[in-house]
Amino acid sequence: MLKLYHGTTSVCSAKVRIGLAECGLDWTGQILDLGKGEQTADWYLELNPKGVVPTLVNDGLEVVESSVILEYVDALGAGTRLMPQEAGARARAGMWLAECIDIHAAINTMTFATSKRAQMLASKTPEQIEASVARITSPANSAKRRDILDKGMASSYADAAFFTLRLMFDRMSRALEQGPWLLGDAYSIADASIIAYVDRLDRLGLAGLWESRTPLVKDWLEASRARPSYKVAIEDYGGPVGPERDRNLAAGNRELVAPLWTAFLERRD
Repeated sequence: MLKLYHGTTSVCSAKVRIGLAECGLDWTGQILDLGKGEQTADWYLELNPKGVVPTLVNDGLEVVESSVILEYVDALGAGTRLMPQEAGARARAGMWLAECIDIHAAINTMTFATSKRAQMLASKTPEQIEASVARITSPANSAKRRDILDKGMASSYADAAFFTLRLMFDRMSRALEQGPWLLGDAYSIADASIIAYVDRLDRLGLAGLWESRTPLVKDWLEASRARPSYKVAIEDYGGPVGPERDRNLAAGNRELVAPLWTAFLERRD
């Protein structure tokens, strides 16, 4: 039996849960409380030395990195495969999976530079914040988190995130001009790999990143959310979109990010 170690609102965990649902696989799970740092417990670091989620275990095989897990569960599925079989389509799917490394970093930046930062500054002492940063296993990720918590959207990581998101939305828009899904007429591993990231941005109140410039992304997001996999993989864990989006809009995320995004585009377009 497949066992997934995951986080409730972790975008990478959601990405794998989407794949499991789309492939019709049975699995059991153990949720780690990321806020309490359970992903850095000694027993978990033996499974995943980076101290991140998710990790999938199957018959003694420990699979880490969400895109690799997504490909693995697709290979186990008994129904229609998410990975296309035609060589060119496989290559395009592989490029989407490869881009997820940068996309995840960008989503992490936007999450912690906006809502998470505000929550942590309001609810934790400086000593508690430093302790949470110190628990991060990767020195690079620890340095990034500290910089974002110190500077918010003024961090250089925010500009790097904008660069990645601009490329992602432009690429999505070009693909969606050819069909309803990222690889054409059929839903694929490319769509499964990206939905949790775009969903997170919308929940943060940041749909303005694509609404006017690349509007086809909105239709794709609505279609992805209409699939049964969205409810069981994302909504059942993170709740409905509306209330979370409204809270983040009321908190001023749109007003914080929009002028910076516009200025970035003016420099790049």
